[in-house]
Amino acid sequence: MKANNNLRPRLKVRRVNLDTGRENVVVISRRSVALRPDVFRGFSRVELRSNGKALLATLLLTDDGMVEVDELGLADPAFRRFGEPVGTLVSVTPAASPESLEFVRRKIQGRSFSAPEIAAIIDDISHYRYSDMEVAAFLIGSASFMTSSELLALSKAMADAGTQIKWQRSMVVDKHCIGGIPGNRTSMVVVPIVAAHGLTIPKTSSRAITSPAGTADTMEVLARVDVGVEQMKEIVAACHGCLVWGGHVNLSPADDILISVERPLSLDTREQMVASIMSKKLAAGSTHLLIDLPVGPSAKLTTALEAMRLRKLFEFVGDHFGIAVEAIATDGSQPIGNGIGPVLEAQDVMAVLSNDPSAPVDLREKSLRLAAHLLDYDPELRGGKGYARARELLDSGAALKQMQKIIDAQGPSGVRTDLGTLTADVTAPRDGMVEAIDCLRFNRLARTAGAPIDKGAGIKLFKKIGDPVEKGEPLYRIYAFDQPEFELAQAAAKADNGYVIRTPVPGSENRP
Repeated sequence: MKANNNLRPRLKVRRVNLDTGRENVVVISRRSVALRPDVFRGFSRVELRSNGKALLATLLLTDDGMVEVDELGLADPAFRRFGEPVGTLVSVTPAASPESLEFVRRKIQGRSFSAPEIAAIIDDISHYRYSDMEVAAFLIGSASFMTSSELLALSKAMADAGTQIKWQRSMVVDKHCIGGIPGNRTSMVVVPIVAAHGLTIPKTSSRAITSPAGTADTMEVLARVDVGVEQMKEIVAACHGCLVWGGHVNLSPADDILISVERPLSLDTREQMVASIMSKKLAAGSTHLLIDLPVGPSAKLTTALEAMRLRKLFEFVGDHFGIAVEAIATDGSQPIGNGIGPVLEAQDVMAVLSNDPSAPVDLREKSLRLAAHLLDYDPELRGGKGYARARELLDSGAALKQMQKIIDAQGPSGVRTDLGTLTADVTAPRDGMVEAIDCLRFNRLARTAGAPIDKGAGIKLFKKIGDPVEKGEPLYRIYAFDQPEFELAQAAAKADNGYVIRTPVPGSENRP
């Protein structure tokens, strides 16, 4: 290997302004004096080596002068991961595919994974040795069938690939929602309630991938979420809880990579969902876990039977790893709260914690019910008293005080927190009553408006299921910052506003 490096002229590192997502991509000139590009045409991957470091990457050729003939351009993700300064000399050689890809091929052909095979695949994925196409092959192969043993092995491998957090406490509670419901920011109400009671609840959350806001995106409106493990432990020691971004503490690093590929492919199998969630909770040191399973026509789960089957999978994995899991079905028929998008959702959360009369009742009540389940884990709290205790902590202002303590401990984030300056109301096309609201549609509309990249972009709802409406009355308001996104969101709302309005049959309002 060393001799080859001496024989082959090396190229100088140059950082190129390319956002290649999570993939490692490098660029060379088609006229490169150090490399013969035709040699590499049969290889999709190359290996970079310098100062004892190695990196696998996808190679692209350019004719437009992006890099000089003696340079190697590293796109932003590859430059960060390689960690060598501009101008460093690197050798570039064709790279074979990771050995674990052979296991993926066998899986596609119908063979089951062994635990060591899954561990090897997840190790390669978490170290960015797989291209997005190769990750997709693993996901599709796994989606066809996954045994109970494979599910357990996948959960463990994903947890083992990143940080393992240990707490010097016998009970560490947590909650997680499987997602899909806009505005469902219950964690930001539940955590301060449970922490104010004195239970330990270190909440690590995700950023949005295809939704208009994740809990981490919304919490970032109020406080910094990219804290390290040691600081996270200090915050929890002082406040009994936290609300931080799991990606920064490197919990189950392969998970975000898998999700980023499976969502555009609409792959969301039960087994992969359970492994994703349970791997993070296992790595985070949770001992008692509450899972929120929203059920509704446009939710991820559309029937009670689907929720029951998913609940049993969560319980199976929890039992194997010694985590007490309780999974409950909740109403997923419509968005929770009034806001969709980080700033609007943060406003809802603070209104609930502040006992503001205008606070969304559905967000308040659902948060209280979820907090009650967690508080009932406290052996010193009499059975069935969890809801009363949760309401006491919220009504008295103790939960708000605890949230402010958590915000102060995590520190300011410095992100922009004003609402979008471009607004448009979407109105009811007829008189009637709101019969249904499409959750998936509103996730897409709010994202089209610019959320979560623009924290203040999104949608504010004025009407919920069961509300009467008159023709021309506002159903919701779109917020955006950029004119193109604003116009796209308006056009999308015009094509399908996401509401089903039932027109009453004449005389039906007088029937008993």
